[in-house]
Amino acid sequence: MLAVTRKEKIKDIILEKKSVMVSELSKKFSVTEETIRRDLKALEDEGILVKTYGGAYIQDGVQNDINVNIRESLFVDNKEKIATKCADLINHGDSIFLDASTTSLAISSKIRSKRVTVITNSLKIANSLSESESIRLMVIGGILDPQSMSFLGRNTINSMQHYYVDKAFISCRSISMDFAVTDSNEQQAEVRQLAIKRSNHVYLVVDHTKFNKTSFTNICFFHDINTLLVDTALDQEWKAFLTEHQVEIIECQ
Repeated sequence: MLAVTRKEKIKDIILEKKSVMVSELSKKFSVTEETIRRDLKALEDEGILVKTYGGAYIQDGVQNDINVNIRESLFVDNKEKIATKCADLINHGDSIFLDASTTSLAISSKIRSKRVTVITNSLKIANSLSESESIRLMVIGGILDPQSMSFLGRNTINSMQHYYVDKAFISCRSISMDFAVTDSNEQQAEVRQLAIKRSNHVYLVVDHTKFNKTSFTNICFFHDINTLLVDTALDQEWKAFLTEHQVEIIECQ
């Protein structure tokens, strides 16, 4: 296959799937991973995608459900700042929900020595906490979604309905003043919605890239959130808006 033809096919794939892994494309086109990286760099130069070490993704669009392995490599330091603060907010004896976001995955790595109950639908978080002797781990089962490495579907929702938690840590794909908190995946949003309803305190954990954008489906409105944690300082408009909606702001700088 000619390089120009392969590049066009890669472009078609990422426009449809919104994110791609280098290893998958290498196998699909029977070329080296280095060749795929060059193709992705060329497409990035054309403004088609954003390249990461392990793959690439499209940043815009309401349904861009980015592969979790790619999300793990994005804004790592920012997520670590948020996760460190979240860990400080979790006390021994708490029951908490961690969603299938990479920020929640970062939180899980910082609470392994705490005596808490953790409920999650994330396989990656379950693996992160599986060897902790102090964590009481409850994994909400269902159908495993390989894109997010999390359990989704009707069985997940049915299982969630049996439990309540002290604190829920929820992320999202986008947040805007007009359309509130939104996600690119309906099933993921449904899990988060139920966790919000069954938690005494809801923490929304978001990095700065998610503000002033809108995704495909609603997760919640601002009156559903108790505290928002963000990796940078918010501008005065956002601070005034959140204060008006009685949302506590924690800037994790």
